[in-house]
Amino acid sequence: MGDGAPGRFARHADTMRRALIARWARLLASVAGGVLLYLSFPPVGWWWTAFPALALLGWVLTRAQTTRAGGFGYGLVFGLAFSLPLLPWIGLFVGTGPWLALALLESLFPALFGLLAVLVRGLPGWPVWFAAEWAVGEWLKSTVPFGGFPWGVVGFGQTDGPLLPLAQVGGAPLVSVATALVGFGLTALTLEIVLWWRHGHPNRPRRAGKVDAARPEAVLPGMCICVVLLATALVWPSVRQSGVGAGDHPAVTVAAIQGNVPRLGLDFNAQRRAVLDNHVAETLRLADEVRAGRAPRPMVVIWPENSSDIDPLRNTDASAAISEAARAIGAPILVGTVLAAPDYTPTQPVTTNSVLVWDQDNGPQDRHDKRIVQPFGEYLPWRGFFRKFSSYADRAGYFVPGTDNGVVQAAGIPIGVATCWEVIFDRAVRESVLGGAQFLAVPSNNATFDETMSRQQLAFARLRAVEHDRYVVVAGTTGISAVIAPDGQVVARTEWFEPAYLDSVVKLRSDITFATRWGPVVQAVLVGIGLAAVLAAMLHNRRFASGRQPAAGNTGSRRREADADASGQVREQSAQSSEDEKRA
Repeated sequence: MGDGAPGRFARHADTMRRALIARWARLLASVAGGVLLYLSFPPVGWWWTAFPALALLGWVLTRAQTTRAGGFGYGLVFGLAFSLPLLPWIGLFVGTGPWLALALLESLFPALFGLLAVLVRGLPGWPVWFAAEWAVGEWLKSTVPFGGFPWGVVGFGQTDGPLLPLAQVGGAPLVSVATALVGFGLTALTLEIVLWWRHGHPNRPRRAGKVDAARPEAVLPGMCICVVLLATALVWPSVRQSGVGAGDHPAVTVAAIQGNVPRLGLDFNAQRRAVLDNHVAETLRLADEVRAGRAPRPMVVIWPENSSDIDPLRNTDASAAISEAARAIGAPILVGTVLAAPDYTPTQPVTTNSVLVWDQDNGPQDRHDKRIVQPFGEYLPWRGFFRKFSSYADRAGYFVPGTDNGVVQAAGIPIGVATCWEVIFDRAVRESVLGGAQFLAVPSNNATFDETMSRQQLAFARLRAVEHDRYVVVAGTTGISAVIAPDGQVVARTEWFEPAYLDSVVKLRSDITFATRWGPVVQAVLVGIGLAAVLAAMLHNRRFASGRQPAAGNTGSRRREADADASGQVREQSAQSSEDEKRA
């Protein structure tokens, strides 16, 4: 006879308590690592915390007690501790449900990394393979589902750190792998130091002329860190020269208009005319400053995304207002707008998120349609399914992606346009630069989010500036607008939620960096190394089916511990023999 439900509950509770006690250190380290990784991103921006963050995760995953399932679980905990504080702006106006769902989805990629890391940790040189598996996880999160969401890519948190120049070689993927390599290298070094302290620290006699050789387990992580630092040092002079304006590059004045909105929130579309009028007014204010000689006349003016949500190709009032602003400033304006698609109907209001080049004399002359539209915002995948779970589902738009390369011509200048969140996708900006863009524009609308989101997006734009050796001009409806030099430094910026303009000199550049040309190949190599390591572990690790993988460096550790124990036994036996001789 059983003891009933209360007894079973008590046994389950006791089992859970014992499991938590046995795993509390690894759980705590996973949570601490995720929080530290979050702190490396804006608004905090402590870039250096990414290294101990990954070092802690590496320690958890190299413990012999951590199984493959445990690696997945600890990675999930790490991911939640990172994603939850990183993405609360998602739910600012739509509630906690979408925020929690997205954070959980993003946490699956660190969880997958944890599983793969436990699988490959028995291979020699595990910090290298761990870094490669991290590349696999970030590649997946940048690809799936629905085109991916690479917002939490580790490299984007390093825009104030010393590894940023590596973006010019391999973009965000290489910066991420370099950060991971340093972090996991720190884990390996720390483990070796602890092991030495425990078993190799006591003074022992050495043979004359003999010097202890450094162990490979200690040399490898040190070499990894040195390689990363050396590569950074080699690339930095080129990045720095770009920032200080070295080279014979033509200079032009570009203005960014931040008209602001009457109020933040999802009812932004209800304020369409007011938002358009705000951007016209701010442009007219700049025109007055130019006429008064207090500001240089720009060759190009950039308005934000959604600065005219009224289709100026159909609405004569909107068209007249934009033309008035363009004539007053005497320069073409890049206008962020929403245009009806050819198959638009009242029941299927299909639209494009577009940027029009509005000439001061001839009106619209060129056009870019946003190529990577935002799922669950600009369009809703599986609309019939998701509308069952949230009343906000029907607020999602019917936007369709464009097919151009993101380059528009304004005042004879080829400008690469990455509309809002397109800036976080490697492929979007790269296609524009390869298409001839001489500087980059990032028109964005963050009125439905907050300043934290805008500051994170600004960091992403800074990495793109270094990656492609281009000036980047960010124009936001509510901020933060900025002009970024090719070394990633912010030349000028506005504050959040205020009307403002920027009027700055940028240099037009045509050079193609290694990352621009070969970035996808670099990422493919990194991902290929990670997948090859997984295959090698599966083929050569006979314990694959047992559910538990050997800890990193486990064989060498056991051998050293055995040697230390044997030495201790010899010393004890020698001492005992001496005592016996004295008594005799």
